[in-house]
Amino acid sequence: MKKFISLTLLLSVAITSFAQQKYTPSEGNIKARQEFADSKFGIFLHWGLYSIFAQGEWYLSKGKLSHAEYKKSADAFYPHRFDAKAWVKAIKDSGAKYICLTSRHHDGFSMWDTKYSDYDIVDATPYGKDVLKALAKECKKQGLKFHLYYSHADWGRTDYWPSRSSDKVTGKDKFDGGYESYFKFMNNQLEELLTKYDVDALWFDGMWDRRSVNWRIEEQYAHIHAIKPECLIGNNHHLPLINGEDFQIFERDLPGENKAGYSKGQTVSNIVPLETCQTMNGMWGYKVADQEYKSTEYLVRYLVSIACKGANLLLNIGPQPNGELPAEALDRLKEMGEWLRKYGDTVYGTTAGDIQAQEWGVTTRKGNRLFVHIFDLKEKELQLPLSCKVTKAYTFEDKKDVQFEKNENGITLKFDTVPSGIDYIVELITE
Repeated sequence: MKKFISLTLLLSVAITSFAQQKYTPSEGNIKARQEFADSKFGIFLHWGLYSIFAQGEWYLSKGKLSHAEYKKSADAFYPHRFDAKAWVKAIKDSGAKYICLTSRHHDGFSMWDTKYSDYDIVDATPYGKDVLKALAKECKKQGLKFHLYYSHADWGRTDYWPSRSSDKVTGKDKFDGGYESYFKFMNNQLEELLTKYDVDALWFDGMWDRRSVNWRIEEQYAHIHAIKPECLIGNNHHLPLINGEDFQIFERDLPGENKAGYSKGQTVSNIVPLETCQTMNGMWGYKVADQEYKSTEYLVRYLVSIACKGANLLLNIGPQPNGELPAEALDRLKEMGEWLRKYGDTVYGTTAGDIQAQEWGVTTRKGNRLFVHIFDLKEKELQLPLSCKVTKAYTFEDKKDVQFEKNENGITLKFDTVPSGIDYIVELITE
């Protein structure tokens, strides 16, 4: 305990001044950024106490429930079918390179054995096991990176500000004006996660809940990097990049788009890796009525389209309250893995394509190799507006030559038959 207190005091002295400076990532952080950017595909897991109700992760707020009554459900949370080894294997077999689990969502329930609250999976449930510890260990064993989601919002604590989402929750005391204690609580928990669970990245959410307050976010980022410089930080705040962040998040949208309505205030960064988070069905947390899973064809094309932007896809699954991943989700993971084992070279380690999204498809690049991903072409020719020199063209799958003609607008690919399938890929060698 004395050593821990000393570390905290030393860090707090250095952090206040450090947070005012422009963030310079460490050598290890820069390496971690590149590994993250190359990975292209991760799996998001929204799992917590809210899973019991099978109404999604916002049920406490949207249902306008009593927080005191909601907390009682912890006594029924017993995910007896949770198997960290099986989860990680299924995710690894999908071709994903990292996992991001909700360690603590807006309801304030912690999914690990935290000493800063008894409202956690070990102390408050009959299950009594630390699922974060099991997943962290299994990810390391099977070679996946381990990321954790952490909510800045908390609908139950009295030292968290009144807000548009927390005000809907009843059965709790009023705000006591003590954000300092909440800030300290968060930093203590984050330090716990960094030092005990070997976290590779932290994924924040909830700042959008209050725009007019000082979250002291740069100070918090500095605290994290002081403990573990190579830990990546991202924040789903729907704002331009903030000093101290190592990757930029876009919710339900490709970078630069705003179809979902969350990215209006964002500008796309050109200095950090990018990540789009999207649901496999409709909800983030498990909802029993939500069986509208996106098709494998859609998901593969979405992944490739995000890679065309030079970004990663963080694809969400809402685990069931018993600890199992839904069968439909497992089917999608298996099918995506089968596709990526054949065509992953056109996705992993690629950069943004020379040609952005067109009606026919997209492109990705890896060095002098340009991959043309054809989703929907109506004819046997495809004009590509390229400024680079193309020396060779062939199908990626079987390496058969594809005829092409150079012209003032680039090149025209010529096919014997109209390309078909989920993703018909032509590889171009360029200079």
